[in-house]
Amino acid sequence: MKQNMGAIDRVIRVILAIIVLALYLTGTISGTAAIILGIIAVIFVLTSLIGFCPLYVLFNISTKKTKKKAPKKAKKKTTKKRKK
Repeated sequence: MKQNMGAIDRVIRVILAIIVLALYLTGTISGTAAIILGIIAVIFVLTSLIGFCPLYVLFNISTKKTKKKAPKKAKKKTTKKRKK
């Protein structure tokens, strides 16, 4: 698995999971909504930990920054002067 999630994406997912947990613990959400949001929150935490989101693969998305490779410098042709 190649990571496809950037740092900001991962942090946002963890924050959303914490919000869902807080809403559940305060009794704001309950029943079916709590179960569905709880499952989504667990998925968010797991994908954040490993840095890979399967849905991103389906839609060919990546939020991870790629390191740009420095272009190779062309070697200067040096001519050695021969001593006479």
